[in-house]
Amino acid sequence: MTLTGRRIVVVGGGIGGLAAALALSLRGAEVKVLEQAETIRAVGAGIQISPNGGRVIQALGLGGALASRSCPARAVVLRDYRAGQEVLRLDLTTLPADQEYHFVHRADLVDLLAERARAAGVQIRLLQKVAAAEPGTPPRLALCNGDHCGDAALVIGADGLHSVVRRALSGGAAPVFTGQVAWRAIVPNDVDHPPEATVHMGPGRHLVSYPLGDGAAVNIVAAEERSAWTPEGWAHEDDPANLANAFSGFGGFVPDLLKRVDRVGLWGLFRHPVAPQWYGDGIALLGDAAHPTLPFLAQGANMALEDAWTLAACLDADPSQPSALARYQHLRKHRCRRIVAAATGNAWKYHLTNPLIRGAAHLGLGLAGRVAPQRMLRQFDWLYGHDVTA
Repeated sequence: MTLTGRRIVVVGGGIGGLAAALALSLRGAEVKVLEQAETIRAVGAGIQISPNGGRVIQALGLGGALASRSCPARAVVLRDYRAGQEVLRLDLTTLPADQEYHFVHRADLVDLLAERARAAGVQIRLLQKVAAAEPGTPPRLALCNGDHCGDAALVIGADGLHSVVRRALSGGAAPVFTGQVAWRAIVPNDVDHPPEATVHMGPGRHLVSYPLGDGAAVNIVAAEERSAWTPEGWAHEDDPANLANAFSGFGGFVPDLLKRVDRVGLWGLFRHPVAPQWYGDGIALLGDAAHPTLPFLAQGANMALEDAWTLAACLDADPSQPSALARYQHLRKHRCRRIVAAATGNAWKYHLTNPLIRGAAHLGLGLAGRVAPQRMLRQFDWLYGHDVTA
């Protein structure tokens, strides 16, 4: 293994950072993760692990563990907001046998990755907030506690939307408010929510729900168009009554779900550009640090998993670190741009405000789903069928 003994520092202990640390350690690298929090914990709620991300989980040896702590997805169902009438059903059980789709709590996946990473020899250091990064041979990190780190051959920035490592490569780019906000909540599954991702589509807003783990809880993500600016980030709490009021016209099982919300987070949705450069002298980016995305395709975690595996594989295959990093960017950048663009374009499809246009669109979707259901699902082959581990 060309990575044997190479010292690598990963900034950020989220899904992408831990997956990269594990993949690199399994290939012989000496890996240290610097996490600013006092514990390895996940911010957020449920996530969807689609087949492209699931293959990485399998390759990391965590397929069985993920299956035991997640809910296997049976379908993605689009519904009209008024009475919850089904518009389109994508039957995920018809995917090839190697394409598994799971609903999981983000914290459970982070726990699995952290446990496996530690077992593989990864050092995870907490309360290590990075203040600045400097490319070089070796690269250097300045920590907020006054310490410095300069003994690694490579620093990987997996430090999210407001990446310090990204700023060292290409400076900062101001995000643009999309005019949309989103709420997140988890409620008890008292409505017998099926193992499906359900999207209730309404004028200027939509609500996604799906069960987590053993099905005892339901994850809710609800988005609304509004002109008022809302801060970015998942840590802002809101009054559950505001969520209920925003979706007061929705029918089906939505009212029953929203009655059970006792705590909800609210955040503004901002569009960030994909980083123009993903690597420099001794530095590389992955996940949201490289390509932040809107949540309308459920691919943030999956892209980070793909990045992590691809980066480790490129470094292991090429003893020249600069050329390995160039290869990594070449393999990932175009695909991630396409995913980010697709996610950005999805919101308006869910939020049609003109009732005539919305009715015609829903009628067309329903007809297509009945006449050619497999064709509707195959439009995602480019996404779900991609295998970075092959």
